[in-house]
Amino acid sequence: MTALDVRPAETATVPRMGQGPADVLTATYRHLLRLKHAPGQIISTLMFPLAFVVLFGFVFGSAIPIDGGANYREYLIPGLLVLTIFTNIMATMIAVARDNGLGVMDRFRSMPVARSAILFGQALADLISMAVTLLFMLLCGLVVGWRAHNGVGQFLAAFGLLLLLQFATSWVGVYFGTTVKNLETAGKLGPLIMPLTMISNVFVPTQQMPLVLRVISNWNPVSCAVAACRHLFGNPGVPQGDVAWPIAHPVVATLGWSVLLLAIFVPLAVRRFQIDES
Repeated sequence: MTALDVRPAETATVPRMGQGPADVLTATYRHLLRLKHAPGQIISTLMFPLAFVVLFGFVFGSAIPIDGGANYREYLIPGLLVLTIFTNIMATMIAVARDNGLGVMDRFRSMPVARSAILFGQALADLISMAVTLLFMLLCGLVVGWRAHNGVGQFLAAFGLLLLLQFATSWVGVYFGTTVKNLETAGKLGPLIMPLTMISNVFVPTQQMPLVLRVISNWNPVSCAVAACRHLFGNPGVPQGDVAWPIAHPVVATLGWSVLLLAIFVPLAVRRFQIDES
């Protein structure tokens, strides 16, 4: 019997001490198991970044100049990695809202499990699936000419930073998914993440943007993360000279954004889950 199995009402009181980690692992397994029954979701998750590599790397890339005539696809791949992480907020929000709409969350609340375990399971499952997606994207990048030039250590540091960012942004989706509780509403709110990813340095350098958009872009967590990956991978597009602090210190800024998102949205999501229980 797993930690999420239904128990008689008289025993369904509070979780046992030390039960939380087992509940998290069971919830994570549940979320990953759903992918087994949704092969279309797996295919679309992998094809989305591949389509972006082809579309922007080959179709639009020839029209986007990079300082020094650098390879645009080396410039692009770090941006697509971060873009995929932030767009996954929509998928997480929709998944949690679907469980709410179907009454799955209410069923979990009736069980003697750690209240945060269900939400942590969603975030951890997202982390595992995103790690596979990012590796697939890097393989696609290798095929089209992208390379990491700063050695294995910096490559692993960049990958670890991406995973931390993924875990942090997952909680944004978890919180809004527990808040809206409706699949249709979640689907309509999803596109609101697009301006965050578009007003950034993902596809084009920000130096030529109008002043207001350039300031927004430079302090955008998307731009910080992209600049951090380009710096660690040794790819073109790292601004030089007098630039905004987050772009001049992108690794520190990305770590700061990740910690801030976790500090805000983890307690908010858990609190929202508990309020719905009462």
